[in-house]
Amino acid sequence: MPAERRRRVWSLRRRLLAWLLVATGVMGTAALIDTWIEARRTADQLADRVLAGSALVIAERASLSDQGLLDVAVPYGALEMLSSAAQDRVFYRVDTPDSRGRLVTGYGDLPVAGARPGGPPVFLDALFRGVPVRIASLSRAVSTGIDEVPFTVTMAETTLAREALSRDILLRSALRLAGMILGAAGIVWIAVTLSLRPLARLSEAIEARNPGDLRPLDTRVPAEVQAPMRAVNALMRRLEAALEGLRNFTGNAAHQLRTPMTVIRTELALVARAGDPQRARAALARAESALTRAERVLAQLLALARVDADAAQGMTPDRFSPLDLTPLLRDLTAEHIPAAAEAGVDLGFEPGDSSTVMLARAEPMLLQEAVHNLISNAVLYGGSGAVVTLRLARRNAPGGAEILIEVEDDGPGIAAPDQAAVLSRFRRGRGAEQPHGMGLGLPVVREIAGLFGGRLELLHPGAPGRGLRARIILPAIAPPEGPGRA
Repeated sequence: MPAERRRRVWSLRRRLLAWLLVATGVMGTAALIDTWIEARRTADQLADRVLAGSALVIAERASLSDQGLLDVAVPYGALEMLSSAAQDRVFYRVDTPDSRGRLVTGYGDLPVAGARPGGPPVFLDALFRGVPVRIASLSRAVSTGIDEVPFTVTMAETTLAREALSRDILLRSALRLAGMILGAAGIVWIAVTLSLRPLARLSEAIEARNPGDLRPLDTRVPAEVQAPMRAVNALMRRLEAALEGLRNFTGNAAHQLRTPMTVIRTELALVARAGDPQRARAALARAESALTRAERVLAQLLALARVDADAAQGMTPDRFSPLDLTPLLRDLTAEHIPAAAEAGVDLGFEPGDSSTVMLARAEPMLLQEAVHNLISNAVLYGGSGAVVTLRLARRNAPGGAEILIEVEDDGPGIAAPDQAAVLSRFRRGRGAEQPHGMGLGLPVVREIAGLFGGRLELLHPGAPGRGLRARIILPAIAPPEGPGRA
């Protein structure tokens, strides 16, 4: 069960909400920090103005006594301006900092900020009797008519009120931000729920299909979901093509293998009942021939199935790697020489211009299968004494250079009216009397050539109705620069 929970994937709704909460949490924290700094600055500015105003009121009440001493009558209103702020305590002192310096009134141990005579108030944060206070010092002078008596007024108050004001501003900002986050989360929840309804309809449309219905989906979905739906439709088309190819393969295999399997079963039964060794060997030879035919049928059907699968997957010629055809065809010819010699056929290979690299985009095994079919057909239908030649050449054409792979024989050939028929699956020419033909060789060649962007042509090189030149034409690739082959 824990493993299942670990494999569980969060829904889009939860992901969006998680991202929203994380993003707003980070931005909200930064906003609250900025709000706290701004609140402290605002509270300090307001309180400092009151504090400086009180010091200025006291300074304006300063005068000289008859003895020439500084006399200050501290007005109650100056202290009331500060003491009205919550539970804050107020401290003050007035003293003369000159040679006659003395404490005129107030708390003698109260710290003094360094104010300049006639300058603006100077503020200072300090501890006074174990309590944090905000201090404002103002330096002024009283004139005697002859000289001036400087004095300094220092006011201080505890910071409880300004801290309370800062906390109140921060709390209100936090409440507003929390409300915005909750509102946005609710909007996202509802919006995502409504936006995901097309996906639910798409799921219902898929679930309503039976396993054999691979038609493309036609459900109205938002633009963001159209790409996945196109991908699903493309997959369904490929599955339909693959299933169609599988049905064709199984149907064709069942049809084509029925006869050789029946022959094998019959011949083996004859072997079991044969009392004459010669008859038994003949039956085994026929069974072996039927087995060879079955193997060839399977090879051809598998080649067709692979071509169908590649075509269904949208394979294009440019997705195949460049292939040097000269060594491939030379080796393939060498493989067929023993069988051709046994059939009394003279098989040869003409590579064309040896200084030119014959390159084309193709898959080696499929191309070998196609050329193998052409050689096998030429040997089979040419008969004893025939001459079969495999040629490789390159030519320039209006659409670009082409590679020609030709298998030419001097056998009976294929009549012109039958050439279209023999290119269809399981169709044979009217003159094909050999029991070994299956009607698959040339169709396989044509479809493999088409997969590589080429085509198959059937020509009569000799007298009318005699001989056959089967030509595979593929788009050529320019050989690499420099001497030698790639």
